Amino acid sequence: MRTGARIHDDFAACARACWPRLLVTARLLTEDLPEAEELARRTLVRVYARWRRVPRNDVDFHVRRHLVRSRLRRPWPLVGRAARQRAVLVLRYGEGLPDAQIGQLLGISKGAVRHVARRGTKAAGGDEQRLREAYAAVAGDVVPGPLPLDAVIARGRARRRRRAAVTAGACAVVLVAGGSLAVGRVAGSGHGESSGTAGSRVVGSVRIVAPGERVQAAPGVEMWLTADGSHWSTPQQADRFRGLDAYSRHEPGVSLQAEPVEGRYFLSGLYYGVTGDPGRVELSTGHRQVAAKVLTLAGSPGWGVWYATTSLSAQDTKALIVEGMEKTRGGEGVRVYDAAGAVVARLRSGGWSA
Repeated sequence: MRTGARIHDDFAACARACWPRLLVTARLLTEDLPEAEELARRTLVRVYARWRRVPRNDVDFHVRRHLVRSRLRRPWPLVGRAARQRAVLVLRYGEGLPDAQIGQLLGISKGAVRHVARRGTKAAGGDEQRLREAYAAVAGDVVPGPLPLDAVIARGRARRRRRAAVTAGACAVVLVAGGSLAVGRVAGSGHGESSGTAGSRVVGSVRIVAPGERVQAAPGVEMWLTADGSHWSTPQQADRFRGLDAYSRHEPGVSLQAEPVEGRYFLSGLYYGVTGDPGRVELSTGHRQVAAKVLTLAGSPGWGVWYATTSLSAQDTKALIVEGMEKTRGGEGVRVYDAAGAVVARLRSGGWSA
C-alpha cells in the first residue's frame, strides 16, 4: 500500500475511535456543545498535521494533550484562572487521570496540579464526589455526531504544509546548516578510552524514567522515552521523533543535534549500544565543556537520551554547527562515560545530514 494511503487509513481508524471520547472531554471543558465539536475537530486537525511523528503506542496522550492545549491556547501563566481550574478538575474527576499525568498534559508540576485542584474543588463546593457525578451526567448526555473526517484531513494537510514551509524558512535563517550531526562510534577495543584529567571532568546527572514519563528539558521542550525510541517536542518542531531504528543497537554510538530555544541552543541526542547506564555525558567544543543531563528507561539499559541547554560562543557555534565534528580537535565532541570514567561511546565523525 502506498505511504499516503497507509497514513490516511491509519489516522482514519484512530480518529473514529477517538471521536466519541474526544467530544465528551471537549464538552466538559467548554460547557457548550457547538464549541466542543469545533474544539474536537480542531484537535484532530492538529494531530493529523503531526501524524507522521506521533508514536503509535502513545496516540491517546498526544490527542488528549492537543485537546487541552488547544482549549487553553496561550502559555500557562497567561490562561485565566477559571479555565485552568476547569481543565484540572475535568481531567481529575471527569477523566479520572492521576495528577502526574495531568501535569504532563498541561506542562506543569504535580504539586501545581494539586494546588489548582484544591482551589477549584473548594470553589465548586468542596464535594469531590458531587463533581464526579456532575461530570458523568454531562458526559452521558453527549450524543456524538458523525465525524467530519474528510474536512479534518483536508485542514490537517493544509496545516502540515504551512508548518513545513515555516520550519524550512526558520531553519534556513536561524541555523547555517540544519539537521543532525552524523553518528560517531567507538571501535570495539573492549576497553574504554581515558576521560582525561580529573580536573577536567564535568559531572552531569542520570535520571531513570518510566515509559512515557514527561520531563521538562528546557522552556517549551519536553522529552520522554518509550520502548522503541525517544521523543521530544519543541516550539519549532513539535512532536519531533528520533527512533533507535535509525541506528545500530549493538555498536556503541551517540548522536547530536542543535536547535535554537529562547536565544540559546538546546543540544540533544541519543546514545546507544553501551553496557548498562552511563556515568555521565559531556559535550566539549574545545573552548568549554558542557555537562549533559541523561534520561534512561527503567528496565532498558544501554540506550537513552542526553540533553543540555547552553549559550554558544561564535567559535563554539562554528565548530558544532557550521563545520561539523570532523573538523574539531581530538578531545572535542560528545562523549558517553561509564561509571568508572571510561569513554564507552563518542561522536567523532562529522557532517550534517538532512
